[in-house]
Amino acid sequence: MLAMRTDLFDFELPPGRIALRPAGPRDAARLMVVRGAMPFEDRTVRDLPGLLRAGDQIVVNDTKVIPATLHGRRIGRAGTEPAIEATLHRRIDGSRWRAFVKPVRKLQPGDVVRFGEEGKVCFLGQLDATVEAKGEGGEITLAFAFHGPVLDQAIEERGDMPLPPYIATRRAPDERDRSDYQTLFARHEGAVAAPTAGLHFTDALVAALAERGVGLHRVTLHVGAGTFLPVKALDTADHRMQPERGTVSAATAQALNAAREKGGRIVAVGSTSLRLIESAADEAGRLHPFDGETALFVTPGYRFRAVDVLMTNFHLPRSTLFMLVAAFTGLEVMRRAYAHAIAADYRFYSYGDACLLFRSTN
Repeated sequence: MLAMRTDLFDFELPPGRIALRPAGPRDAARLMVVRGAMPFEDRTVRDLPGLLRAGDQIVVNDTKVIPATLHGRRIGRAGTEPAIEATLHRRIDGSRWRAFVKPVRKLQPGDVVRFGEEGKVCFLGQLDATVEAKGEGGEITLAFAFHGPVLDQAIEERGDMPLPPYIATRRAPDERDRSDYQTLFARHEGAVAAPTAGLHFTDALVAALAERGVGLHRVTLHVGAGTFLPVKALDTADHRMQPERGTVSAATAQALNAAREKGGRIVAVGSTSLRLIESAADEAGRLHPFDGETALFVTPGYRFRAVDVLMTNFHLPRSTLFMLVAAFTGLEVMRRAYAHAIAADYRFYSYGDACLLFRSTN
């Protein structure tokens, strides 16, 4: 990995370009096609089948977002009961989660936070959690009074979808987000952020891809809240990714290997699918079953082993995600692509439009 200044990945985005709701229907979103030095193409997601070849293999992330943002109040101390917002981001065991909280200064180890939501029907009793430890950057460890499936149900009843800050600061999450912020493929609960490129898929689009002769495979990477954390280091070499748990089955690895041997390309839907596939690939580009954590940080200079094409949304400046797409297609190409997207009124970020990136070798 090359060490690079993080300010090289900065750009200005007008606030009006940030999408607060997804396109409807989902596959009506715009799709910008980027093929190295070739002119950019302004298409829609519905055009995806015609942009791929028979034998290509799409890989989607089937993680399911949990309603991980909880609102409550600190109890047990004399005096006031300050309001607390906690976003769960990493499960430790059946009853403990690591969470980012606001305002973190109001909590100390040993404090109890009672979570609930006025107006919501909750079939379980009060949901209390004890602050077990306090870390850096607003992170704490919460030990809940419930355990396992009972805790999962309590979180489901009380939680809101963990919308990224650039949306949540402009409007409150609502019931519509419970479906909008979930992909068609969502199956395995555990993410606290959506694999947003997958939000553009519909049943009709999946059927059209199959008719085109494009395969579709599922992998699982539970996206953590770290995906929204800014890169504060001045140099990329000093940034550390938060590990995320993922799985690539033996059957999926075998199918993708067989397709590549026949000339098919691997098309990753989203940076999460790409990072997991690359983590499961050996130096020769052959995929192996994977079940564990990955903290792969992709920046310019990274040698891609397996992924040939990437479908992804438009990302935050100075983010690890913008660094990843710069590594995939080239920093200067992506700078020009983002300038084109801003000028052409593309919608940015989680609920925004998408781009289809081809590596120069393709």
